[in-house]
Amino acid sequence: MRRLVLGLLLLASCQFSTQELYIPRNIKKAYENGTRDISGAPGKHYWQNKGIYTVEVKVDANTKMVSGKETITYSNNSPGDLNELAIRFVNNLHKPQSPRSGFVSKDFLSSGLHIKSLIIGGQKYGVNNDDWGTVEKIKLNSAIKSKSKAEIKIEWEYPLSVQSGREGQIDPETFYVAYSFPRVSVYDDYNGWDMLPHSDRQEFYNDFNDYNFTIIAPRNYVVWATGDFLNPDAVLQPEYLKRYKASLKSDKVIHIANEQEMKSGKVTKQNKWNVWRFKASHLTDFCFALSNHYVWDAASVQLKTKRASVQAGYKAGAKDFEHYVDWMRYNLDWFSKNWPGVEYPYNVMTAIQGYADMEYPMMINDTSIPDDFQDARLTADHEIAHTYFPFYMGINETRYAFMDEGWATTLEYLIGIDENGEDAAKKFYQNFRVKRWINDPSAEQDQPIITMSTQVSGAGYGNNSYVKASLSYLALKDYLGDDLFKKALHHYMNNWNGKHPVPWDYFYSMNTGSGKNLNWFWNNWFYTNNYIDLKIKTVSQENELLTVNIDNAGGFAIPFDAIITYGDGAVEKLHFSPALWEKDQKQSSLAIPVKKKVKSVGLDGGIFMDYTPGDNLKTF
Repeated sequence: MRRLVLGLLLLASCQFSTQELYIPRNIKKAYENGTRDISGAPGKHYWQNKGIYTVEVKVDANTKMVSGKETITYSNNSPGDLNELAIRFVNNLHKPQSPRSGFVSKDFLSSGLHIKSLIIGGQKYGVNNDDWGTVEKIKLNSAIKSKSKAEIKIEWEYPLSVQSGREGQIDPETFYVAYSFPRVSVYDDYNGWDMLPHSDRQEFYNDFNDYNFTIIAPRNYVVWATGDFLNPDAVLQPEYLKRYKASLKSDKVIHIANEQEMKSGKVTKQNKWNVWRFKASHLTDFCFALSNHYVWDAASVQLKTKRASVQAGYKAGAKDFEHYVDWMRYNLDWFSKNWPGVEYPYNVMTAIQGYADMEYPMMINDTSIPDDFQDARLTADHEIAHTYFPFYMGINETRYAFMDEGWATTLEYLIGIDENGEDAAKKFYQNFRVKRWINDPSAEQDQPIITMSTQVSGAGYGNNSYVKASLSYLALKDYLGDDLFKKALHHYMNNWNGKHPVPWDYFYSMNTGSGKNLNWFWNNWFYTNNYIDLKIKTVSQENELLTVNIDNAGGFAIPFDAIITYGDGAVEKLHFSPALWEKDQKQSSLAIPVKKKVKSVGLDGGIFMDYTPGDNLKTF
């Protein structure tokens, strides 16, 4: 009889799981065209465009101007000719007339980009800089044919913002130079040209490009950048070159230069301008920072196939940053071996003390939190976790921020358990991530996660992107179990490493990788206005059988513990995975064998915090 009942339950579950997922018409067309496949893998006709960027950029520390020239060899791998070219320059966000997600100070504003020269395919184009926002289209005189290449040459300059956020002047002699060069916007298989303006809330979507950067910096300024440092011998004086090279093989922190050494003119070659060279391949972005007084620490960490350099640049006396190199060495090793369990893919990771708490390929720009090392370290954990999402996986953060922020939040929590213990990690996650969402019943909090990130704002954006998405990943981990969850996750990552997944690629990859039709789960977590709210409806004990009837008022398929307290004071904890809700997501009945008189039954979701916890306890 037990087998028969189980079989009927599995049959019902299977029938329920065959429900389809809503797919927007443009994404559905991509599946029909074969650029994406219902298995979750890239389709047989998948393509993406690419640029090879050779950039020379100069930073004038006196005028605070960034000027440069670049040559882009752009490959049109699409099946159609391109009659237009979209150019993106994120720093035009600083122009007074640009649309933004919130109020900015006068120190944030600037004149924006000035294009001195634009040549496409050997033909000159005139540009009215006043009319340019963060992304603009240019009508081409000659189309870029399918499966062909075009050469684009641009000369440009722009002023560094006085106020430093994701980029700008950290102090008058320290600059974080990000989004610093005009680039070709993404042209993809489901939207064509990406013309969404940058508003300073939603983040970024770029092609996987190759970058060769020449950075011209003033004497005594050290440059840290994305990619491999090609010419340390040409810019560092012998003692500091020796320390830098030693750090590339050292497990212990080497203080390459302290503040006094930086200020004394001992560190860099004493040319008026030094030329720093860096190279990075198949990456979605490139950035750099420079300072003439920041402390420079470094070490390295041995991973499975390589030794990766770990560096930090910070203001003398920043107590948390004094630990950053050790923390980051631990990060790279832990993420490689545990979650996501994929080796850190690059050769370097550098942290710069700034104001952004922001990730970039191979770099992070973090605020100093010297009075709370746990918070400071979790900030680093989160930003470094972004290495995998959105950089290893080329996620469209602008439209689908939950595909990267949710994962970074999840990885931050998982490594936090290892660093601080399970209780401390849960407490931090509950207080910093979940509590504000679950305690706010306003309508914007309950928008479906699948909602485009550009269509939600304020706390609704943050909770969709970070909190609810992370909880969905952790609920799925509980449902599948660690081994199967990791197998499915790796299947997804192997499918889309170096490419551009959309949410449906994730859903279908996880279905295939797990060998399960998880559509019921995706519909429950991503397509509904659900929240977390369990309620014990009735409890009864008849001899040695305890029956607990539960209403899932909030609707999310969450894991939880049933806490049974017996009359003699003994306590028993039983765990229920989201599988409990696969057949019926509104209510469930627990039939629990017991051998003693029960005094009370409670439900505890842990990090899955309940909106009305008062109805989660029944006492006899």
